[in-house]
Amino acid sequence: MKNILSSLVIIILFSCNQSYEPVKPIPSERQKIWQEMEYYAFIHFNMNTFTNMEWGFGDESPSTFNPTELDTDQWARIIKESGMKGIIITAKHHDGFSLWPSKYSEHSVKNSPWNKGKGDLIKDLENSCKKYDLKLGIYLSPWDRNHPDYGKESYIKYFRNQLTELLTNYGEIFEVWFDGANGGSGYYGGANDVRKVDKKTYYDWENTHKLIRKHQPNAVIFSDAGPDIRWVGNEKGYASKTTWSNIYRDSLYGGMPDYYKFSSGQEFGTHFIPTETDVSIRPGWYYHPEEDNKVKSLDKLIDIYFNSIGLNSSLLLNIPVDKRGLIHENDALRMLELNKFLKNTFNKNFIEESEINFNNKSHPINKIIDKKINTFCPFKLKNNNIINITLKNEKIVDVFEISENINLGQRIKEFVFEIKVNEKWVTVEKGTTVGKKRLIKFEPLIVKDLRFTIVDSKDIPLISELGLYKSSK
Repeated sequence: MKNILSSLVIIILFSCNQSYEPVKPIPSERQKIWQEMEYYAFIHFNMNTFTNMEWGFGDESPSTFNPTELDTDQWARIIKESGMKGIIITAKHHDGFSLWPSKYSEHSVKNSPWNKGKGDLIKDLENSCKKYDLKLGIYLSPWDRNHPDYGKESYIKYFRNQLTELLTNYGEIFEVWFDGANGGSGYYGGANDVRKVDKKTYYDWENTHKLIRKHQPNAVIFSDAGPDIRWVGNEKGYASKTTWSNIYRDSLYGGMPDYYKFSSGQEFGTHFIPTETDVSIRPGWYYHPEEDNKVKSLDKLIDIYFNSIGLNSSLLLNIPVDKRGLIHENDALRMLELNKFLKNTFNKNFIEESEINFNNKSHPINKIIDKKINTFCPFKLKNNNIINITLKNEKIVDVFEISENINLGQRIKEFVFEIKVNEKWVTVEKGTTVGKKRLIKFEPLIVKDLRFTIVDSKDIPLISELGLYKSSK
């Protein structure tokens, strides 16, 4: 496995026979690869599935874990058919039960009736991901309500030992996911008490991150504070209308209160740490039979998609696998419906049938419809740049897409998007950031002329993609 090195010198990319220096901070190579994924699955499946809880106390018996039809191939097949690019699995949640036969814990599948104690769910999922060409990610709770040493220094060694097992026994890992919830009441080996920790210092995150870089140098690390990806600040599925990938990393730490205040990022932040938007397809994160008829509607999932991926974030959609060990039929149906909508909507880009002018100068279309972030069309000015789009023929449209070349830094600070209706320009949206992708959805209109004005930018805007679509609903 080759180490991926962050860019340490000025990156020069060529477009339109010119070169451009980056506006720092810029993404690392691992962040670039991750951002191209955009949409992937969270699987919450563990002890809580069988106790009908969200947070187990840690005193559950391993014998409780006993899926009757567990089929990780079914998970991977449905997730692949739903258009997602990977799966992150709750290898160990707060209750401390491990889905792999950890040699450091008896509280694991090796002491469950499933597969007569010989099963390894993480290995099964690794094989299924390979079969269906999906990437595998690992969720490992820093909090363990079962372990007797939680809150003591000795627990950190245990935590890293388990993490090392996950990083070294299951192939390539694309993302390591750390929850911000840690510390509180628990079983703790029979102590049944409350254990608080200093969330800023207890875990010695710097050395834990070094461990991940050593064993999985390509993996991005998620937590409230990054270092590669940060939380969007809510579990509703919505990023902020203003979403800077830039942030002052020192202002964040895992489990911090009022985290939502940092959801928008910071224009002049020193570190590039984009957001990940996590949301469950049901009200709960784990499977509860009473929620079988509460799967989010297609309209709701579409709205979430446009307000996550469409707002410079990624979408991590949670699927609560049921007690059988299968993705429930209702969840699968809705996931496939969403993918059908997305495929039909983004299948035809009407920009291909248009003339594009940047500040009244014609620009080739091929550079802004090739789905390649490093091919782009620049302006010569920093502010008040206008993209004029004229379709060859009138079309009914309702979705506009624009992307920046964020590999050279996020730049756009303010924009106005307009459509000409009855010979008059009508403002559809006034906004701020663009970043990796901005999707603007509006009521269907018969359109021939559109314009996108970049009112203010940190430096010369570099436009990598434009799109104009008609949604399939």
